[in-house]
Amino acid sequence: MRAVIQRVRYGRVTVAGQRVGEIGHGLLVLIGVGQGDGESDAQYLADKTVNLRVFEDTEGKMNRSVREVGGEVLAVSQFTLYGDCRKGRRPSFSAAAPPESGKRWFDRYVQLLREAGVPTATGEFGAMMDVEFLNDGPVTLLLDSEKTF
Repeated sequence: MRAVIQRVRYGRVTVAGQRVGEIGHGLLVLIGVGQGDGESDAQYLADKTVNLRVFEDTEGKMNRSVREVGGEVLAVSQFTLYGDCRKGRRPSFSAAAPPESGKRWFDRYVQLLREAGVPTATGEFGAMMDVEFLNDGPVTLLLDSEKTF
């Protein structure tokens, strides 16, 4: 699984003119599920998301997690994180999970965030979404469960 994590002042997702997810201060997380991803990948990314120290403490240092600051998460499925642009001009998405398993592991990731006590909103899996946010910092991080050390 791959994630692009952005610290935001707010985030919103709209589908067909209807707002389906919204948060205040917290993290916007774009999540891509790859072929062969499973429980350990969802757990790894959820743990990282909840515990990443990307919010400032009283000394202005990034030393607090989304949970510690009482923030929220807006999780948005995005299979294009597995787009391979190395050959040709059109991305290949063959490394992305098929929709059924993509939804299963995206939903599991969201469940784990909620179980960790972090209020979590989502977009709509598989839908064409408009995502609006105000990046705070900017702080943007990339995570990949295959690149754990």
